[in-house]
Amino acid sequence: MRSRTPDRLCAEAVELARDAAAQAAFPHRLGGHLGMIADGERLVTHFFASEEPGYPGWRWAVTVARAARARYVTVDEVALTPGPEALLAPDWVPWSERLRPGDLGPGDLLPAEEDDPRLEPGFLAEEEPPPNSPLAEDDHIGRGTVRDVAGELGLGRNRVLSLMGLREAADRWDDEFGAATPMAQAAPASCVSCGFLVPLAGSLRQAFGVCGNEFSPADGRVISLAYGCGAHSEAAESPKHQPPPPPVIDDLGADPL
Repeated sequence: MRSRTPDRLCAEAVELARDAAAQAAFPHRLGGHLGMIADGERLVTHFFASEEPGYPGWRWAVTVARAARARYVTVDEVALTPGPEALLAPDWVPWSERLRPGDLGPGDLLPAEEDDPRLEPGFLAEEEPPPNSPLAEDDHIGRGTVRDVAGELGLGRNRVLSLMGLREAADRWDDEFGAATPMAQAAPASCVSCGFLVPLAGSLRQAFGVCGNEFSPADGRVISLAYGCGAHSEAAESPKHQPPPPPVIDDLGADPL
């Protein structure tokens, strides 16, 4: 706990603190004395301006102390510390929070966390089938676990998208290829009636699909059924080019000879 009143002998030990700071700052120059603070009983920190290039606003902090009933002050610690106006690096942010869509490159690994709210278990069941169940009574299937049976049926994924993950994905897809985009607003019809639409499976089939038209700006992308573009399979015939206007002939002026 810091004391409000600094120790007199420690407060007067400015030259002792200056010599310690000058040795630490060598070969650079040491600035003037900036002040002091009382860190505790018989414990004072003196501050000196730093003249080192690349450290604007930093200062040398020299902590001095003395023992109880002692009349000699000693140097406790010397450190280069940032001042109120020092140039500091931004706060460190974990890589998982710095990552942005599209940052993943070839060879990069991005494992999903165990408690990722966007995922949930693909199937919830015990390893052994419950007694008196059809699986337990069957000689061939009963010897396999539920995980084995799920794998044969194509349900072997440990985790699938949760409701939260589905909603986040749907929001992203709708923002990029949804009904509110300028392309969809100017389209002759929506993708729900387009022959190039490849529907998705599961619950997303009701609202999204994949575009299969190479001339569409959304080719190979997940699109909302309310999206649309000019490459719709049932679009009207292409607008014909207007013929150029007839040339203007000046009948009032005289042609030079």
